Amino acid sequence: MSIQRQIINNIEKDFYKGKIIILLGARQVGKSTLIQTLPSLKLNNTLWLDGENADVHQLLKNANSERLKQLAGNNKVVVIDEAQKIENIGSILKLFADYCKEIQVIASGSSSFELRNSLNEPLTGRKFEYRLFPVSFSEMVQHTDLLQEIRQLPQRLVYGYYPEIVTHPEDAERLLRFLSDSYLYKDIFLFKGIKKPEKMLELLKLLAWQIGSEANYNELSNTLKIDNQTVESYIEMLEQAFVIYKLPAYHTNQRTELKKSKKIYFNDLGIRNALINDFRYIEIRNDAGALFENFVINELRKQNEYKQIYANFYFWRNTDQREIDLIIEKNNVLQTIEIKWNPTKKASLTKSFTNIYGETNFKVIHRENFFEEIEK
Repeated sequence: MSIQRQIINNIEKDFYKGKIIILLGARQVGKSTLIQTLPSLKLNNTLWLDGENADVHQLLKNANSERLKQLAGNNKVVVIDEAQKIENIGSILKLFADYCKEIQVIASGSSSFELRNSLNEPLTGRKFEYRLFPVSFSEMVQHTDLLQEIRQLPQRLVYGYYPEIVTHPEDAERLLRFLSDSYLYKDIFLFKGIKKPEKMLELLKLLAWQIGSEANYNELSNTLKIDNQTVESYIEMLEQAFVIYKLPAYHTNQRTELKKSKKIYFNDLGIRNALINDFRYIEIRNDAGALFENFVINELRKQNEYKQIYANFYFWRNTDQREIDLIIEKNNVLQTIEIKWNPTKKASLTKSFTNIYGETNFKVIHRENFFEEIEK
């Protein structure tokens, strides 16, 4: 039985509203499988176009609205997979949106850097956009049960949540190495701005070792012997390819707050551990706290996206090194969270923060209560 993805109902509700549906996510994260399981695809004839096939490129080259209608034929749904590979994809999708309104088009892509650059202007007001992450804790609870998934926490912190890894745990290490070597960076290294792909991989490994730490671009620049601007652009590309993400610092105008700092986390912990070649049991690792912090933030971000909460995520730190692991902000209301692997470790909201912002909804998430927060 396949894993039911949370986002499927959201996408299904947006069918036949006159807009293109865009689905973004890393390679092998399950985009094609999700699309294939949409109820509307089972009810309607579907044309599936793979953007990595040369004949698809030829079919869509210089296409006009009449050509697209002929191509679609009697199909009510058109899926364009790996759409970022197709030249002028933004213009093609605009033609579909404007002249083929009876056809529902879904375009998927594993590189938001390339796809968004092509789509933003042509598809203004013409698209619904979704992101698909690796499998979530909540999805696995629905697939198995809560107790079983709680027991799997040590496994998830080491091997992550990629669909193939979750469904083949006995072969997780080998599959992760193959995934990280053969698929994940394929789009990244094809970016026109990558002159030294080996430096990109070195950067990624450095970020993996510094998981959950503030990214010091000067330090990274000196270590890699490339300039700050290149480091910044490479990190941006890695984020757009859904390998990492940045957590910005929360601040107002307080002189003592860090303002420009960013923490770097990985969208999947299995990929992170594959980068540093460390698949040891969580019980004997010295990075268990950092892995658990990354895990909790990942799961909260997935729920924020899938449940369409649209809150903003930050961390907070001041010049005295007082900090808060996570701040979730919506409508100027703050929720402050400390994340501790060790459930016996005391944590409280620092007065350096409350003196500025007052009391907030403060929680401590640890390995014995995490499911209560990320299952809401």
